[in-house]
Amino acid sequence: MTTSAVALKAVVKTVVIADDTAFVRDRFRTALQNAGHRAVTVRSAAELLARVRGDLAEIDLLVVDLRLPHGSGAELVRAIRRIDDGQIPVLVFSGTISNADEVRELAALGVAGYVNEYSAVQHILPSLAPHLFPASFNRRGGRRVLLGIPVAYRHNTTVAAALTLNIGKNGVAVRTANPLALGSHVRARFRLPGSARDIDADSRVAWTDRQVGMGLTFEKLDPADKAEIDAFVDAHFTPRKR
Repeated sequence: MTTSAVALKAVVKTVVIADDTAFVRDRFRTALQNAGHRAVTVRSAAELLARVRGDLAEIDLLVVDLRLPHGSGAELVRAIRRIDDGQIPVLVFSGTISNADEVRELAALGVAGYVNEYSAVQHILPSLAPHLFPASFNRRGGRRVLLGIPVAYRHNTTVAAALTLNIGKNGVAVRTANPLALGSHVRARFRLPGSARDIDADSRVAWTDRQVGMGLTFEKLDPADKAEIDAFVDAHFTPRKR
């Protein structure tokens, strides 16, 4: 294990998981606790807002279902922002997004990204780590938006599935323990939160890191797909604080 990996593991974070489905709550709590982090689970909007009020200084990340009882949609995030004034990073479960308009509303409220609530347990921590430790993951130049959504990629006759780490206008970072060789040609397929269609991107492996994954540079995109990616990055990009 590298020094940086040990350092990440040594830092304990507090994450609040808000979902009314026990299956989702329990899997995320297990993944976080197994990594040594503190996981707090809540089942309703009222519980979530009470937790934010009571533990504001201790919470490092909120992972939120937008269809909680007694509070839903962008209004739920607005209620959080009235309490924390934008202090806590908020991730949204991608399956609870209704449409692209809601994605734009959430971007205006400073939502940090999206995660797949049905990720396998072994994929949960990698999807949260870029948001818990952004300085260690968001290292490449240009505008990058932290994003943990499923991506399928084909290299020759092999097809693999993984999670994204972040996305920019010119490429996407993918979490994998088996990165491809530099320069490998890949066809990636993914769907942005709030979108009704998949994006297919002919790409090339631009960087690899066995502790993190690999970066794919887009080489060929449909103009509509390019426009959708550009708009998503512009809407969600937040400059890093120095």
